Order: sequence, then structure tokens, then C-alpha cells
Amino acid sequence: MKFADQCIFKEERFSIGIEVTTGRSYLAIPVANSLVEYEEYYEIDQALVEDCANNLEALLEIARLCRARQFDHHLIMPAGRLRGTAL
Repeated sequence: MKFADQCIFKEERFSIGIEVTTGRSYLAIPVANSLVEYEEYYEIDQALVEDCANNLEALLEIARLCRARQFDHHLIMPAGRLRGTAL
């Protein structure tokens, strides 16, 4: 899989973009475990990516749900055994 960020929200600590191979839209949050820092990718509606400037509140809510692990049913790659904690 190849993830291509379309927009990075540094202060809010998430990014959105398109997974190149499948064309799926995603929201990514940084996470870390005791070994490594990485990103978790969650599938979102393409319209949120296309008009991200007008959808910031919805994106912030999705990012909050992802950090609370309440959006896990949208994970593009299943979480591993040593799943990290949101940063």
C-alpha cells in the first residue's frame, strides 16, 4: 500500500489523503508503542478529502474518534499485537 497525503494538519496532528493502489481516502493519526512511532490509517469518505477546507470540524471529530479507538471498524490495516497509543 502507498499512502499519499493530500493535506496535513500539523497542529491537529492528523493527515488526509488517498491510498494510491486502491484509491481509498484516508485519515491518518500518529501513534507509538514501546518500539516505534507509526501512523494508523482509517478509511473516510472521499468528499471529506476533496473539500477538506470546508470539512475541518468533521475531520477533527473523526480524528478524535480514531484516537479513542472508536473508529476502528474503518482501519485500513488491522491493528497489530503491539498496537500503539495515539500521540
